[in-house]
Amino acid sequence: MLENRDYTLIIDKSGSMATPDQKGGKNRWFTAHESTFALASKCEQFDPDGITVYVFSGKFKRYENVTSNKVSQIFVENDPSGTTDLAGVLKHATDNYFERKNVGQTKPNGETILVITDGEPDDRKAVMRVIIEASRRMERDEELALSFIQVGTDQQATRFLKVLDDELQSAGAKFDICDTITMEDMEDMSLSEVLLNAIND
Repeated sequence: MLENRDYTLIIDKSGSMATPDQKGGKNRWFTAHESTFALASKCEQFDPDGITVYVFSGKFKRYENVTSNKVSQIFVENDPSGTTDLAGVLKHATDNYFERKNVGQTKPNGETILVITDGEPDDRKAVMRVIIEASRRMERDEELALSFIQVGTDQQATRFLKVLDDELQSAGAKFDICDTITMEDMEDMSLSEVLLNAIND
């Protein structure tokens, strides 16, 4: 299932990503950089043309065909600041998938979208609406998988991501396409397990 699949990574670059998680420790942006590099390296094995990367705060930027050696450049070009308009970037990424699908440009096994975020989005309802609408355009459960990876320990964010994981079908989603994982969970797992979980959930 991991092969013949496209991978898109959406990285939160809102102001709170500059927060260090321990005294004198690495900030969340640095942690996201390390994880992005590892994910890009892993995805290259399955998707040699590189992955799509978005960075977002109030606005978003999209980078195509990102291989592991391009990851650092993205992190140099962007600094954490601004708000968390997750709905806007998620809508662009899911619309883009369906546009490519309509013209036969998607991989046979579909796409996995991984979102690295540390806080609550500006508009929770809008995020839920985007995911529910995307699920209704799908033909089969595993063609599109959304995995939210939380960095940092914001309790509000944890609660919101739990809602995305567990309650969207009761709110009208056609399939359960969301999986959420915290950095704590990831510490006991390899990144390939995280990727597999995102697809198999």
